[in-house]
Amino acid sequence: MRIGLIGTGRIGTFHADVLSRHREVGSLVVADADAARAAAVAEQVGATAAPGVHEVFSWGVDAVVIASATASHAELIGRAARAGLPTFCEKPIALDLPGTLEALRAVEEAGTELQLGFMRRFDAGYGAAREAVRSGRLGRLHTVRAITSDPAPPPAAYLPLSGGLYRDCLVHDFDVLRWVTGREVVEVYAVGSDAGPAMFREAGDVDTAAVLLTLDDGTLATATATRCNGAGYDVRMELSGELDQVAVGLDERTPLTSTEPKGPPRAPRPWPGFLERFAPAYEAELDAFVQLARGERANPCDGREALAALRIAEACELSRRERRAVRLTEIATDD
Repeated sequence: MRIGLIGTGRIGTFHADVLSRHREVGSLVVADADAARAAAVAEQVGATAAPGVHEVFSWGVDAVVIASATASHAELIGRAARAGLPTFCEKPIALDLPGTLEALRAVEEAGTELQLGFMRRFDAGYGAAREAVRSGRLGRLHTVRAITSDPAPPPAAYLPLSGGLYRDCLVHDFDVLRWVTGREVVEVYAVGSDAGPAMFREAGDVDTAAVLLTLDDGTLATATATRCNGAGYDVRMELSGELDQVAVGLDERTPLTSTEPKGPPRAPRPWPGFLERFAPAYEAELDAFVQLARGERANPCDGREALAALRIAEACELSRRERRAVRLTEIATDD
């Protein structure tokens, strides 16, 4: 296969390395708004650097991977769809519902495949939690707790472009909550704090957030996130049922210290960031995309799944602004 990769920032560079080593990828074409950066990445992984995005589409690729700036995702998805190319795109499709729906319509009208980059669906721990819930091992599920904590804030320039903490960060928790439990969110109550670095207040964002979510079977879930967790990168999920409870993300590198006299010691090498923590999951999702593009498997995370997660994030933003519980039925689409 010949794959085109658009975007060679941190995650794009990681994807370029993975794809260049994939057994089914014969050649890789990379492009970036910064042509020099694309050329450097291409040399590093043995790929071909394209002068721009146009060449990616005109050089006869079989599939496209989009890892560019968020603002470009919807347009590139539409372009790939019209070219008849299977597409992998990092989340989100767009930062708003109209942009998301427009891109999805382009994909559906073209009859092509779009896989979204919700890598937690490919993490071994989340997969085991899903099996525990779906098999009935936990009994009736009554409580879920999701945690996402970044070790340090992103650059200030990124914040106005990110869509905010709910859309940019907690959207992963919203997606994997649906995927693990098999249930839909019907109501949210969200709060946020901008008491940390001033750049969050200046961007109209929050650095810490908490959400109470009610699922359609009555299960209660909480999801918290922060950009300011100096102990390390901490992503976990706890699921409690009437028979048992399990935890995702609890291992020797979890940046969590017990205060109990006989509790486990402090992690000697806490996770420093998302690429290290989820490296195997990122590789697995790209392998799934290659199989999808070759017609060898079904889509593991299509655009409609991304739309569902975005609707939850939109409900959280409304809840935070208006300081009230928001039903998901209030987040209507024209679809």
